[in-house]
Amino acid sequence: MSIIEPIPLGELDKEKFQTRLELAQQLMVPDTLFIQIMAHAPGYGEALFDAMYQSHAIGNVDHSLKEIIRIRLATISKDSYFINLRSKKAMNLGLTEDRIAAGCGDFESDAQFSDGEKWALNYAQLMYTEPKKVNTEFYNLGKSFYSEAEIMELGAFIAFHYGMQMFMRTLKLTT
Repeated sequence: MSIIEPIPLGELDKEKFQTRLELAQQLMVPDTLFIQIMAHAPGYGEALFDAMYQSHAIGNVDHSLKEIIRIRLATISKDSYFINLRSKKAMNLGLTEDRIAAGCGDFESDAQFSDGEKWALNYAQLMYTEPKKVNTEFYNLGKSFYSEAEIMELGAFIAFHYGMQMFMRTLKLTT
């Protein structure tokens, strides 16, 4: 299962985690298992869930694009736990497994992605594979597709989710 065993749902502090468990069931990224693992350190568990939820489900950048980026990052980090999770919100918005696969593949030559989406997917890729290419010229190109606030949203989302994926991978957590 995991190097750190999840706390059984019935043993979680309902005052701290009930609303978060409900949000996790509605979105599925992160899911209730994430809460059960992170609840070993309750304050951190609350803060990390809140940050993951806000960065993924709330904001001005298209949620489905963030879902594709999240799965692409999980693929880069080789984290099977987050690779296998799917946002119910993104699926309800019409995101398909085919589009996810395309976003995790050769998206740059795929006509179904706009230039802005390609920039965002490239941002996620380059941040971890070739960070020197994420420079002034790169950000200036990004400003032709996104506001500075949206670029900050994407950057924070990418950094936070990739970091959590790397951490969860070390725990050998599976869905």
